Amino acid sequence: MPRIYTSIGKRSVDLLLATLALLASAPLLLAIAAVVRLDVGRPVLFRQRRPGLNGVPFTLLKFRTMRDARHSSGNLLADADRLTRFGRFLRSSSLDELPELWNVLKGDMSLVGPRPLLMQYLDRYTGHQARRHEVRPGITGLAQVSGRNALTWQEKFALDVEYVDSCSWRLDVAILALTAREVLARRNVNQQGHATAQEFMGPPSA
Repeated sequence: MPRIYTSIGKRSVDLLLATLALLASAPLLLAIAAVVRLDVGRPVLFRQRRPGLNGVPFTLLKFRTMRDARHSSGNLLADADRLTRFGRFLRSSSLDELPELWNVLKGDMSLVGPRPLLMQYLDRYTGHQARRHEVRPGITGLAQVSGRNALTWQEKFALDVEYVDSCSWRLDVAILALTAREVLARRNVNQQGHATAQEFMGPPSA
């Protein structure tokens, strides 16, 4: 990776663009928060520990899109059954991701990088796949503009590592531009039968 951009330039660009984006989207953020409060209740924000740079955990922020509906046994219903109509719109438009701009400002994330996944996945990666944590996770990334949830986990991780090895300002600009196109098209938002994607259980058995 070009050292000047990845060590200094990338973080500077993240700070500038995330600040501008938060200021510009403040009215929209407040409006979405108000609707989420009415639609799914409190809290408005979804918080979850995710692995960041070098696998160090941080708290990811998103708008909530699912109700806490439960079976008579007390267990939560499946994600797809708890996802509200407005929540589905937020996900398809990627507006639920807007609070992650705060994660970018804090330095937990970058605008572009491999998506931060679940903590339990850390022990399931191969050594090669684990290289995705050599950079800060991103709001968008190479896998997100190359097929998103239409890709297999192995394809996503291969693209994540490709990004780690090829990171440059040109690639980041291209990914951001392609992200705008993908968001407008609302393609490959989820796998069929899942609210997002099937759980990653580790590499396929030989």
